Amino acid sequence: MKYLKGTGLAALAASGALLTPVFAWGQEAAAVAAEVAAAVAAEVAATPPPPTIADAMAKLAEGQLIANTVWTLIAGMLVFFMNAGFATLEAGLCRRKNAVHILAKNFIVFAVSSIAFWVIGFGLMFGTSTGGFFGWAPLFPNFMGDGAGYPGLSWATLPESVKFFFQLVFAGTAATIVSGAVAERVKFGSFMVFSFVLVAIVYPITGHWIWGGGWLSTLGIAAFHDFAGSTVVHSVGGWAALAGVLMLGSRIGKYGPNGKVNPIPGHNMGLAALGCLILWLGWFGFNPGSTMTAGVQIGHIVVTTNMSAAFGAVAATITAWLVLGKPDLSMILNGCLAGLVAITAPCAVVSMAGAAAIGMIAGVLVVFAVLFFDKIRIDDPVGALSVHLVCGIFGTLAVGLFASPAVIEMYAMGAYCKAGLFYGGGISQVLSQMVGVATVGATVLSISLVVWAVLKYTTGIRVSAEEEMDGLDIGEHGMTCYPDFPTELVQGTPGSDSIMGKTGSGAMMGAHAARA
Repeated sequence: MKYLKGTGLAALAASGALLTPVFAWGQEAAAVAAEVAAAVAAEVAATPPPPTIADAMAKLAEGQLIANTVWTLIAGMLVFFMNAGFATLEAGLCRRKNAVHILAKNFIVFAVSSIAFWVIGFGLMFGTSTGGFFGWAPLFPNFMGDGAGYPGLSWATLPESVKFFFQLVFAGTAATIVSGAVAERVKFGSFMVFSFVLVAIVYPITGHWIWGGGWLSTLGIAAFHDFAGSTVVHSVGGWAALAGVLMLGSRIGKYGPNGKVNPIPGHNMGLAALGCLILWLGWFGFNPGSTMTAGVQIGHIVVTTNMSAAFGAVAATITAWLVLGKPDLSMILNGCLAGLVAITAPCAVVSMAGAAAIGMIAGVLVVFAVLFFDKIRIDDPVGALSVHLVCGIFGTLAVGLFASPAVIEMYAMGAYCKAGLFYGGGISQVLSQMVGVATVGATVLSISLVVWAVLKYTTGIRVSAEEEMDGLDIGEHGMTCYPDFPTELVQGTPGSDSIMGKTGSGAMMGAHAARA
């Protein structure tokens, strides 16, 4: 027993010695498990909760803001590039002795417009409305706000800076329209001053009526509708240009006795054609970009815009062929531009067939408008009045005629436009468009006449007869566009029937009309 007792104690001691490491390992394992459990608990606690519907909507809104910003900036840059189109088109349709002057005007006008629109124009157009007649916002804005200061653009989900840039390029377009109509005889400095006044005051006030929440946009019979600017941009530029032409008078030698019209050839139809192609491209930013939203509607606007341009070009070609005897290239170019100007107001509310009809009518209209202005001795070297004023008015009225109820319903445009007369919509939209055309036209023409008159009787607006005959490149800028070319010979004297050498291609070169 004693032996067994001693043996059992020894065995027990030996077993305890053997189990000690096992107990230690178990304690370590428990500690590790506790650490793992704590880590898992911490990770679970740090994991964000599943996204809610509100979170998803916020992400979508952020994505839409980015898409809107990128789309609107690209569209605005296309519209800015239209300055190159205007410059080359006008330079090509004018004589080479004035090419530098044309290019300088088209270049400086956007710089002047940028300053004028930043200082005051943007606020007048889209700031808090004062009785529906003009807006107001602080001068010299920094565009770092939330957009509350510009309620006229509150519908656009964009940063203030993007809104400003896009609207700026439109304001600059209105100013550059004037350049072509007053070409070959206007003083460079006077043109700069007029452009500043136009973009700082005239353009924003009438623009506020339509795009800034002003009285035309809330007209009782029907809201005046001008989606991308047939009136806001093109007609305003056209009325301002008409005032300038009336105050300047015609170019020396353009009109002779007994109603004779002397053709003044443009010097480079290649430049003119290139300019028109650039403008056609730019319009794909001009019209669809006016959505200021990256949405499916832009596709519809692109194709209606293109269709009107195409029908305008073909219609003007056929009309010129029948009336003038030849398919004059300048008429073809202006026919394309006429279709583009005319579709600018109704592009978002008309069908493809409606766009085709609008372009076709504009293409015919522009040819007869050019001949009409020459008949009444209003000298427009590049056809700006025929394209931008006449077809801008027609395009604005076309909204009330061709607005399609199917298109309006598809793109939820019912709050902005009623169906046109030709689609059973009645006459209310037509009347609204007529009111807008008349009031904007009367306002812009009268103010522009006053501004041109003040300039005329202070600094002067027209170069001397000698400078006009020699060319404005030398007289106004002290340089020529083609220094290695021989100087053009002037035949006759200022005021005679003779004009610059009659060789060369260009713009309505027949006996019916002229291009400068």
